Amino acid sequence: PGEDEKFYPSKAKAICEDILRTTLAGQEYDEELAKEWVTNIGNDIKDKVKTLNIPRYKVICQITIGQVRDQGVSIASRCLWDVAHDNYASVNFSNDSLWANAMVFGVYTD
Repeated sequence: PGEDEKFYPSKAKAICEDILRTTLAGQEYDEELAKEWVTNIGNDIKDKVKTLNIPRYKVICQITIGQVRDQGVSIASRCLWDVAHDNYASVNFSNDSLWANAMVFGVYTD
């Protein structure tokens, strides 16, 4: 891809931070609402990232939301990809009631 058609994690990260903050700031954790938030946040991020002029990239979003309860959480991911073209962005958000992680993968397709 050309330089202007690459997946840049910094741009995807800014999108994720904005959507997580606007959607979850001030929210209290609720299991039923979290199911909706995960779907809506994932779709919103994917739609916005696709506007970044990355025509040959498959955009994959993984959103995780949980309740803050004095526990630790680690989220990991493994992928087989082309290090020259593929990349990802990961963003964390938390407030007094909930935590969230958004991972966005840009995988180049030939």
